Amino acid sequence: MKDQLAREQLVDVCRRLYNRHLTVSAGGNMSMRLTNGHILITPSGVNKGSVTPNMLVEIDINGNKISGGKPSIEHRFHLGLYRANPKNMAVIHCHPLYCLALAISERNIRSCMTPEGVLLLGRVPTIRYETPGSDELVEAVMEHSDSPVMLMSKHGAISQGKTLDEAFNRMEELEFQAHLQLLAPDAPDLPDDEITRLTEMR
Repeated sequence: MKDQLAREQLVDVCRRLYNRHLTVSAGGNMSMRLTNGHILITPSGVNKGSVTPNMLVEIDINGNKISGGKPSIEHRFHLGLYRANPKNMAVIHCHPLYCLALAISERNIRSCMTPEGVLLLGRVPTIRYETPGSDELVEAVMEHSDSPVMLMSKHGAISQGKTLDEAFNRMEELEFQAHLQLLAPDAPDLPDDEITRLTEMR
C-alpha cells in the first residue's frame, strides 16, 4: 500500500471513531501495518478528530522512529500485537463511553447476547489495570494477544483486525454490546449450543 494512501485511510478511521464518539479528545491511539513492515501510528497528545496525514508517525517493528513526531505512549503494545499476529494489519485503542462505564465498575462485557456479538467479537477478556505506557500494561495486553477485542480495566478497549475496517467494526460492535448490556442488564446470553454454532462460523 502506498504510504500516502495508508496515511489517508488511517486518518479517515480516526475521524470515524471520533464522529461515532468512540474516542474523545487526544485519548486512544490507532495504527496500521504498512506493506514494508513498518507501522503508522497516531501521534501523542493530538485530538483524533483533527489528525492529518502528515501528523502520523512511522516506526519500525522494534519501535525505532522512521519519520514524524512523537508516537503514542502506547505504541509498544501495538508493536507486541503485530508481532504476535502477523496477519493483522490494524490495532485500535479507544475509550468508548459504555465500554468504559463497565470497565470502571469492574464488570466484564457480555458479548454473547446477540449473534453479531459472537461473530464479530467472541468472548471478551478484561485486561487488568496497569499504568498507561508501562511495561506492565504491555505484558497484560500480550496475555490476551490472540483476542480480537479486549476490555481494559479502568482504561478503555482494544480491537485488532486483518484490515482497518475490521478493527473499526469490532470496536463499534464492542461499544454497541456494552451499551446493550447497560440497557438490558438482565437479558440472558444466547444458549451455549447456539454460541458454539456461531463461533464455528467465524
